[in-house]
Amino acid sequence: MKNFKFKIKNVKLAFAILIILSVILLILYYNFVFSSVLAKNKFANQMIEISDENENAIFNIQKILLYSSANAIDNSDNQSLSNMSLSQYTDLSIYIDNSQTVSELTDENTVKELYIDNISFDANSNNGTKILNYKNPLNFGKYQDINFSENGRIDFKIVNTNQENENNNYDEPTFYTDCSNPITLGYLNKDLLTNYSISDNSKSVSFNGKVLKEANVDLENINYTLNFTIHIVNNLNQNFTYNMKLPVDLDGIYDGYVYKGKTTSGSEYNFFKDLN
Repeated sequence: MKNFKFKIKNVKLAFAILIILSVILLILYYNFVFSSVLAKNKFANQMIEISDENENAIFNIQKILLYSSANAIDNSDNQSLSNMSLSQYTDLSIYIDNSQTVSELTDENTVKELYIDNISFDANSNNGTKILNYKNPLNFGKYQDINFSENGRIDFKIVNTNQENENNNYDEPTFYTDCSNPITLGYLNKDLLTNYSISDNSKSVSFNGKVLKEANVDLENINYTLNFTIHIVNNLNQNFTYNMKLPVDLDGIYDGYVYKGKTTSGSEYNFFKDLN
């Protein structure tokens, strides 16, 4: 059996090629193995940091109150109740607690900025025009026409002093820095039924939730879920968010109105502290 011997004519070239191949292998190892391990470790460390930051919630949803009713607007020329549009509305009061972790007022648990965005609706029917916006608390429980918020965002003016409170216009979105007032919002499903006329044997119409029964409006078609995000920036410039997903059940509205309170106990109602 013959022995084969390889003789490298250009040792320097071979050594250079070997170095290049080693570098390529190191790059491939870093990209496909080492960097993946680093990314996993970084992600795990971020999750631990997020968990530590949110172990004790600074802000949480304390309670939610909902008032739901309906209204009829007569569009007929002679007020004959022959051409009416029906709308359903729900007013919300959302109370925020800032005292679970810190009992006294500090820069950490007082509000510097508050706004709401990512507004959307889940409903079984596309009937009507669905709107969510700020509502003056003095008009809570009363029918009021509501317009779309500018750019799909509701920005609140923050009241910091008693003097600001006395001079403030509460027709504009308003919230106290110490969280002592609720966020008040109004939902309106406008013109969910149009060209409605009362029956010949009736001479009156109800201007509340009863009108939905009179018009044979199926509640299953107008039940809905409100989706939006509440953003808080405290006086340390830390950011907190809460993603609201609020089902609204209109059962009982045929009697005129529904007034309900929603239980908000549990960590799922805590605001999430963002990592800066």
